Amino acid sequence: MKVLFLCTANSCRSILSEAMFNHLAPAGMRAYSAGSQPSGVVNPLSLQVLTNAGIDTQGLASKACDAHRELAPDFVISVCGNAAKQECPAYFGNATRLHWGLDDPSEVSGDAAQVSAAFASTLAQIQRRLQLFIDLPFAQLQPAQLQRELAKIGTLA
Repeated sequence: MKVLFLCTANSCRSILSEAMFNHLAPAGMRAYSAGSQPSGVVNPLSLQVLTNAGIDTQGLASKACDAHRELAPDFVISVCGNAAKQECPAYFGNATRLHWGLDDPSEVSGDAAQVSAAFASTLAQIQRRLQLFIDLPFAQLQPAQLQRELAKIGTLA
């Protein structure tokens, strides 16, 4: 199973989702990320919060959707408001498309501790959602049931 996380800049929420998914997922499941307007740089605080959580950051990079032209993901999950409003490229084919909106921790203002806490909170929210995703009995769910369960997961804080 291949999951592609999309966000506009592909520097924070989609990167956190990719890394956390790959950290939690069993063999046979793999995540990727991309952006519709990639910044070209992964937010350093994203890398820091992942490192603090003991999650590998090697290979994480901000990239455009075109980088995954040949991927054929099973699921495409947008994780920011902007990405939800954009059409997924046609080359993502018949992927199940979802929107799991997350507040952008890079937009939090305050001192270093407050900003760091926002990143940690976002990562914890992503972890809760992804663990539920990974634990779904995919083979036992009809497509409509699966879609409902996945949509429900995207509403969890």
